[in-house]
Amino acid sequence: MPSQLRHHLTQLRETGNMITVRNHLSRMLFLTSFLIVALDASGRAEEYPELPRVYMQTAYNPPAGGQRIAANSSATFRAALTAAQPGDIIELAAGVTFTGPFTLPNKAAGSGWIYIVSSAYASLPAPCSRVTPADAPHMPKIVVRAGSGGAVATAAGAHHYRFVGIEFAPVDGNFVYNIVQIGNGETSAATQPNNIVIDRCYVHGDPAAGSRRGVLMNGASIAVIDSHVSDCKEDGADSQALAAYSGTGPVKIVNNYLEGAGENVMFGGADPSIPDAVPSDIEIRCNHFFKPLSWMGQSWDIKNLFELKNARRVLVEGNRFENNWPHAQNGFALLLTPRNQNNTAPWSAVQDVTIRFNTFVNIAQGINILGRDAPNVSQRTARILIRHNVLQVTKLGSGGDGRLFQILGGPTDVVFDHNTGFCTNAYIVADGTPKTDNFVFRNNIVTHGTYGFIGSGTAWASTTLAKYFNPNWSITANADIGGSPTNYPAGNFFPATIAAVGFMDYAAGDYRLSATSTFKNRGTDGRDLGADIDSIALASIYRCDAATGIDEEQPHKFECTLYPNPANGRMVLRTNAFPGEAAEVVVCDRYGRQMHRATVHAPTEILDISRLRSGVYFVQVTTRGASVVRRLVVLR
Repeated sequence: MPSQLRHHLTQLRETGNMITVRNHLSRMLFLTSFLIVALDASGRAEEYPELPRVYMQTAYNPPAGGQRIAANSSATFRAALTAAQPGDIIELAAGVTFTGPFTLPNKAAGSGWIYIVSSAYASLPAPCSRVTPADAPHMPKIVVRAGSGGAVATAAGAHHYRFVGIEFAPVDGNFVYNIVQIGNGETSAATQPNNIVIDRCYVHGDPAAGSRRGVLMNGASIAVIDSHVSDCKEDGADSQALAAYSGTGPVKIVNNYLEGAGENVMFGGADPSIPDAVPSDIEIRCNHFFKPLSWMGQSWDIKNLFELKNARRVLVEGNRFENNWPHAQNGFALLLTPRNQNNTAPWSAVQDVTIRFNTFVNIAQGINILGRDAPNVSQRTARILIRHNVLQVTKLGSGGDGRLFQILGGPTDVVFDHNTGFCTNAYIVADGTPKTDNFVFRNNIVTHGTYGFIGSGTAWASTTLAKYFNPNWSITANADIGGSPTNYPAGNFFPATIAAVGFMDYAAGDYRLSATSTFKNRGTDGRDLGADIDSIALASIYRCDAATGIDEEQPHKFECTLYPNPANGRMVLRTNAFPGEAAEVVVCDRYGRQMHRATVHAPTEILDISRLRSGVYFVQVTTRGASVVRRLVVLR
């Protein structure tokens, strides 16, 4: 086996920080003698985003055998932070207010954890369960006054701290910039804080004064899980529940309630103090992104629910994005917009982003994708997959156009596949230069709105494609409700009304297709058009073993087919694997001898079998712990 392949097949574990490295081998195809090409409907190669290489494992596993240090005052907590060593537990008295700021020291020796927990831990929700403000009576409260920094901050290199069941807030009536501040302008990856976990905590700004940010996550291996972050709001500046701009990642944001006026969650927004830093390997699952409607008409600067300005290898899955309206921006709920914010970080990029199985509810506009920053230099936005999402663009508020998707400034390798979207204005709007490359729009169900598929100065899909997209696009098997085939690519569908689609119960929000729908099994992959509604429901339910803290895989029946069969020089392998996820393919002869092994990353692959002699072979395909075997006949 080549050394490069052996390296990439190895699963590395760092026992101290409990990180599992999962390899997807997305660019290792040259290491096999198979010719493997991912194809779209037109036969052109597609490039899917790489999923996170690293997923943090955040099991609740308190140290055993160390000290258990009780603290019931600010002074005793400060002393405990100084005295504690890896493997110790600091127990804060529930119901007591601890006034910061407190700084987490760098315990240079050892890689064990220091847990900081509520004395009323037994009264808190179990691991893998989200807390709410109603749990606050069972929590100690760490507060800070305006102008004093975060309630908790980190020293350079601080590592392996976990907060469990803690309330963080400003002193009543005070506004602070970062309620929890992880990172403090470190200039090298080696000195950034790492392995910090916020678990079942209640982080909030002042109800009247607000606060700029709930948790600043500038570091490596930072996790916010099962927590409630709210009242992050500011007049005249951006505010976020969670934000990171100067760490390297990985980052885990799972099963939280997240409330922010500017951007509920943002990566980027200021240039990194660490050269070449791009927050990477980011997992964002099963969260509720929410803006209270009571904020409408108030002075807080409202922008969007989620924005990436500098991030790479991001998985956004099973989340609910709810309520967004125009105010300080034009109302798009989700933005992928690379920004060299202060013109000192030309490496800034938004690349390898997978957005799947999410629901967008009551939003003024949908998703906005920008190819490059301007006039500041950034990298090109690349490899974006938006698949199996439901978007309900209601044109909430005033000043938004009611657009579903917007493509600006020439990104590359953007795939919209199996989405169900409702809009009032247009489902695609394009503008800017250079032209977009490798654009794919297929298997979607969308309302046409007033304009359908348009661009700045172009009124039709055909003229928009000619002006704003290079001719390597693919648009096929979409249902454009209320649209017309005039000046539109062939191979699409145009139901006259929503009723003509055949949803199970459109009025009740059940967007599954009925058994009699014209669009059942009409996708390029043989599935129903639009989003897989059942899979969205499953992905939104957080499954985690409370004893181990390990996330459970979502149920998904794995299937594959081979054709033609018998085959000669080439064979097509088609699976229902998610794009970008690895599947192992092993070909054996009738005696069980392995003839070849390969890793594939797309639902449809072409394999070169010209080296196989005539005979009967067995093809085993394995992914996500599931495995199937198919019989293959080769005839020469």
